[in-house]
Amino acid sequence: MKHITIDFKKYTSIHIGGKHKVAVIDDIIPMMNYTIIGKGNNLLISSKPPKLAILGDQFDYILQKNNQLIVGAATSSGKLLTYCKKHNIANMEFLAKLPGNIGGLTKMNAGLKQWEIFKYIKYIKTSAGIINKQDINYSYRHTDINDIIYEVVFELSFGFDIEKQKMFTQMRNNQPNLPSAGSCFKNPKQHSAGYLIEKVGLKGYTIGGMAFSSIHANFLVNLGGGTYDEAIKLIKLAKDKVQQQFNITLEEEIVIL
Repeated sequence: MKHITIDFKKYTSIHIGGKHKVAVIDDIIPMMNYTIIGKGNNLLISSKPPKLAILGDQFDYILQKNNQLIVGAATSSGKLLTYCKKHNIANMEFLAKLPGNIGGLTKMNAGLKQWEIFKYIKYIKTSAGIINKQDINYSYRHTDINDIIYEVVFELSFGFDIEKQKMFTQMRNNQPNLPSAGSCFKNPKQHSAGYLIEKVGLKGYTIGGMAFSSIHANFLVNLGGGTYDEAIKLIKLAKDKVQQQFNITLEEEIVIL
């Protein structure tokens, strides 16, 4: 199997991590001992991560067939959004300014508020074969998919909504511009994670080169030269304070490896 070396300080959106060897997957094969890293948009990498892998270019494709939209898991959200706009395909407008590849976004059931990717999925393809949506347990920012996703198939419907795309773009324009891994915590049922972090006095709180953003408290941002250890300290501090004050357990949306 081919390996490449990735500098995760440059590769990840939060700009943290060292250089590590990563396996490149070129075929649909079981890879149970590997963690797929995707585009690195929600990753916090330690100095000793597990065995890492990335999908090769042959899993970067978009096809229309049998009234279905067939997308390789390595396809970026931006590429799929552009394709849908060009071909007047509906339901993918929520991908506007949502970074990542389709495999990673599917695994975490990504989206914004009531719009999430599983709403439009028909089935996925893994090394175990086709798995229909109804056979997957999924909920807010969660699925029980443990295998590598190689392909995602959506119901095909037409009528791209440019106003909806503008709405999603505007909603995400309120997010911080500093390097981050997106939302740090999933939103509990009772309150948003940002509200809870702000209420316990951690909005804008800094440790070293890392901080909870003063614009949106649920964004853990790298102010420059931030480290893994500083990020972990902030995450633990927020979880402890919210648990103490609200008796709510915050669950990470960021993936820590």
